[in-house]
Amino acid sequence: MRIEVSRDVFKLAQVFTISRGSRTEAQVLTVTVSDGLHLGRGECVPYARYGETLDSVTAEIEGLPADLSRLDLYDLLPAGAARNAVDCALWDLEAKQAGKRAWELAGLPAPGPEITAYTLSLDTPGAMQAQATQNAFRPLLKIKLGTPDDMPRLEAVRAGAPTSRIIVDANEGWSAEVYTDLAPHLVRLGVDLVEQPLPAGDDDALLGMARPVPVCADESCHDRASLAALKGKYDMINIKIDKTGGLTEALALREAAIAQGYGIMVGCMVGSSLAMAPATLVAQGAAVVDLDGPLLLAEDRATPLNFDDAGIHPPASELWG
Repeated sequence: MRIEVSRDVFKLAQVFTISRGSRTEAQVLTVTVSDGLHLGRGECVPYARYGETLDSVTAEIEGLPADLSRLDLYDLLPAGAARNAVDCALWDLEAKQAGKRAWELAGLPAPGPEITAYTLSLDTPGAMQAQATQNAFRPLLKIKLGTPDDMPRLEAVRAGAPTSRIIVDANEGWSAEVYTDLAPHLVRLGVDLVEQPLPAGDDDALLGMARPVPVCADESCHDRASLAALKGKYDMINIKIDKTGGLTEALALREAAIAQGYGIMVGCMVGSSLAMAPATLVAQGAAVVDLDGPLLLAEDRATPLNFDDAGIHPPASELWG
């Protein structure tokens, strides 16, 4: 088997800002695995928050032996972007070899569309209200916050989109004091969920704290090994295949988290339709789906995912799986 990795750049439709910085493009790695007859593809987004770079992830992938299986990956690579791209490429290859869809190989029912959040970039209150007004037709909006001055932004978005469901992502940007002050206003403004309000290393402060709005672990939850440390702090977990290290672990994490009583959110990094495609299988029946990466791009893969009023649809076989 041959493993190849290449770099791809997708321009964003507009500047995308979170509490940790801004970007104008999505830089991704595309992995292709081949048995000489069939090709399988996967995509990952190396993330600096987890110490990943394009170079470091490329080196991890290029260091793999040519003859390996998905199960081998667990002994060769940790959870993260490199394992994700290879794992998803192997799922795609196996589906093509078997002449079946990936969900059939995984023993899952045929997937359907799921309503996805649409993310509003962090900006001034006026700019965020304009974004909200432009996207008020969408049933679910996600707001990037994470500063000490977020209330005007939240008020502005609610004014711009009075009927949309709203979830908030602080990206670890609040302190316990800021979150405590904001919590009653999150309730007042009809926020459905708050994602990672505190830094992952400081989230013990959530123990015993009132959670009038469900709190979802993102940076604090990577794979099944993360679950033990989340008890008493979080109500939900955000599963991202770039964090879990692929679809294989993402499906296992979903099952384990549900068994332990957590609600499920399925999210993404900013990547192309190829990155979202495997996650659509994990997203089936999730309480919150946030797979809007392709909607934020000015350009996408040749066979993109379909988004319509029903939500994000499963991938065509030409794209993945």
